[in-house]
Amino acid sequence: MAFEQIKLDYDFDALEPHIDEATMKVHYGKHHAGYTSKLNNAIKGTDLEGKSIEEILKNLDMDNAAVRNNGGGYYNHNLYFETMSPNGGGNPSGDLAKAIDETFGSFDKFKEEFSNAAKTRFGSGWAWLAVQENGKLAVCSTPNQDNPLMPGANCGTPILGIDVWEHAYYLKYQNRRPDYVEAFFSVVDWDVVAKKYEEAK
Repeated sequence: MAFEQIKLDYDFDALEPHIDEATMKVHYGKHHAGYTSKLNNAIKGTDLEGKSIEEILKNLDMDNAAVRNNGGGYYNHNLYFETMSPNGGGNPSGDLAKAIDETFGSFDKFKEEFSNAAKTRFGSGWAWLAVQENGKLAVCSTPNQDNPLMPGANCGTPILGIDVWEHAYYLKYQNRRPDYVEAFFSVVDWDVVAKKYEEAK
């Protein structure tokens, strides 16, 4: 069974003005589609075929560049697109909100730490909110299409990720990555993130 892109339950222009339609078309329709197709080609006929993407990434041979880059790109973008919504923004509630307050002191402090991880990631990569093995939350960042599930990352299971590759924001924000990071919070679907938190802890 080949991997498929996550289906969007919103239109390409639905995240405007925060994430623009032109970027969504290229990001989802070209970049994410490309990672998905190349991942399927990379695992075809190997012992990785038929395994879940989580299983593949957790046991990854980090020297296998095709699976590392495209498997990471596939998983990361699925999470990214799934945790955004035209009805997003605001603050989390319930157990996730409590866990954020306990770990970071407040939602604003979390936002600051997450934003700093995104803004200071040199070159291309991602910033993450993840659930560690002990159930505690952590913020971290990874280069390129690496993610917290991969060997050596020591960050946990990601429940929210922001793509800071230039293809994620350059059409609208050019070199103003901090503006894009700030705008991202207006489309985060905290209900989806909360579900992922419950599953991961």
